[in-house]
Amino acid sequence: MKVKWGVLGTAAIASYATIPGMQQAENCELYAIAGRSEEKVAKFKEKFGFEVGYVGYEKLLSDPNVEAVYIPLPNDIHKEWVIRALEAGKHVLCEKPLALNAQEAQEMFDAARRNNVTLVEAYAYLHGQYIESLCKDVREGVIGDILYIDTAFLTQGYKEDFRLHKEQGGGMIYDLGCYCTTMTLSLLRARASRYVDDASSAAMDEALTPEYIRAVGELTDEGVDAFVGAIMKFPGGVRVSFDVGMVLGVNGFGRYDRLYIHGTRGAIRSEVEYNQEGSLSYRIFREGEVIERSVKVDQNYKLEVEQLGRCIRNGETPHITPEFSIRNAKILDALLHEVGYN
Repeated sequence: MKVKWGVLGTAAIASYATIPGMQQAENCELYAIAGRSEEKVAKFKEKFGFEVGYVGYEKLLSDPNVEAVYIPLPNDIHKEWVIRALEAGKHVLCEKPLALNAQEAQEMFDAARRNNVTLVEAYAYLHGQYIESLCKDVREGVIGDILYIDTAFLTQGYKEDFRLHKEQGGGMIYDLGCYCTTMTLSLLRARASRYVDDASSAAMDEALTPEYIRAVGELTDEGVDAFVGAIMKFPGGVRVSFDVGMVLGVNGFGRYDRLYIHGTRGAIRSEVEYNQEGSLSYRIFREGEVIERSVKVDQNYKLEVEQLGRCIRNGETPHITPEFSIRNAKILDALLHEVGYN
């Protein structure tokens, strides 16, 4: 039986990414759309074929037919509407970053437990076959043990957007840095699984806890981080660096994504963009050989919606667990402190 979904908000990411993925998901029924603009709600309802449309988020949460809610609202109101949805008995998929800090994230997951529903932070790319392949190569020691990870996610700037406003949870650590940190944690979890059997054990927790975090950032006049460089060190001597920013011009060319993993026996290089689909590839460099690893990747947003549907219907464990989200939120907290955001 399909899960009846409601979408709380008419954000751009819902329109161009998540809702198209929901339409492809085999276990998803697009049922309700809610927004604050009657005009936008009507457009979404017609374009995507929602059965009902509501002007006002509360009305959607009061609909007993809605089983799960996708929330793509601005960062500063995630906590309010996530908890309200959970207390209404709805399962929730909330856009990243789930919370403005680790304490907020903990409060949201506590609310999910109290109400016996599932809350998942939406990192669609973590559900894709591309990162699954990367983690498999790390886990199987294709490049030996990891020594260094370097990532980057740089985009164009914005003339006007919530990302430019501190009071709305704007800035590049929240918007882009979270991709670099979740990629890092996923790769390090794959590395640690070579030595640690229990993914929930204290040993795994230790392997994924940074020994130090350092960052420098360029802040806008509003105090929002526009360009950030960071370094971290994890147990086992693993060094990590990343760059994020909206520095490619308001009317510039494209974006820049980078991933480099250096191990004791080789290295992996990728320039694939986050959330890409189709036929993708990365290169593995080892002494005397270069391997081109090709991966067929489905629409990532479809995969994340289907996975939460299986959690709801079949009791499957969420791929992105509360522990993973809270661990990542703690790292983001430290990065924000380092650049003077708070």
